[in-house]
Amino acid sequence: MSAIMIDGKRVAAETRARAAEEAAQLIRRGVTPHLAVVLAGDNPASQTYVRNKERACHEAGFRSTILRLPADCTQAELEEAVLRLNADASVHGILVQLPLPAGLDAARVLALIDPDKDVDGFHAVNAGRLATGQPGFVPCTPLGVIALLDAYQIPIAGSRAVVIGRSNIVGKPMARLLLARDATVTMCHSGTRDLASVTREADILIAAVGRPGFVTPEMVKPGAAVIDVGISRTESGLAGDVAPQVAQVAGYLTPVPGGVGPMTVAMLLHNTLQAARRLAL
Repeated sequence: MSAIMIDGKRVAAETRARAAEEAAQLIRRGVTPHLAVVLAGDNPASQTYVRNKERACHEAGFRSTILRLPADCTQAELEEAVLRLNADASVHGILVQLPLPAGLDAARVLALIDPDKDVDGFHAVNAGRLATGQPGFVPCTPLGVIALLDAYQIPIAGSRAVVIGRSNIVGKPMARLLLARDATVTMCHSGTRDLASVTREADILIAAVGRPGFVTPEMVKPGAAVIDVGISRTESGLAGDVAPQVAQVAGYLTPVPGGVGPMTVAMLLHNTLQAARRLAL
C-alpha cells in the first residue's frame, strides 16, 4: 500500500481563488480587505515569509501594508506601532511577524492586538473563544489542516485523532478544532509514555514537534491519515516530522514541502476576509 499524497498546493490555490472572488464582492461594496504586518529586524526567514504573504494579498486583491521596524527598535516603539494599526479603521487584520529580535517581549506585543483584528489567532481572547466554542480567529496552520482533511473527505467525526505536540500555535488549537468536529482526541508530548502505542490507535495522526523523521512507520496505524506539520532544514534539504517510509503504511500523507505549508498563507487570507466582513459591514 502506498499513501495518497495530499496536495496542499492545490487546495491552497483553490482556497486563495475563493478568497479572491469573495474579496472582489466586498470591494464592489466599497471595502478592500486590508492586512497589516509588523516586521521588526532583518531575519531572512521572516523577510521571506512576509514577502509571500504580501504577494498572496496582492494576487487576491487585498490591500497589504508592511510596517518595518529596525532590529534595535524599542519595546515601546513596537507596541506603539500595533496600537496605531488597532486604531486604523482601514486595517482589518494585524499580525506581528515572529520571531522578534532579542530583547523584545512577543507576548506583550501580541496581547495588544485587537482580538477582532488578530488574524493569526494568537491572542488569549481568541484562544478562549476557541476553547469555549465561540466564534473567533483560529491559528492559520491548524485551520489549514482541517481544510485539507475536508478537501480529501477524510472523516473527522467519530475518528480517533492523535496530536503530537502541545504548542499554543499548532498543537492545542489543533486538538480543539478536532474535538469541535466530534473526533476523539488525544494530545501527546514529551511526557507521553509509550508514544507508539498511542499513535497506532489514530485514524488521524498529526505531527507538530519540529523533529525530522520523528514519526516512523511502526508508529502509524495502517490506512491512517498522517498530517505532517513539522518542517526542518537539514543537510539534505527540508524535512518533516514524518519519515518518508510512513507512505508505505498510511492511507493519506501530507508531503514536506507542499502539504500543510501552503495552507497557512491561504488561511491567513481567509481570516483577513472574515475580519473585513465583521469590521467593515
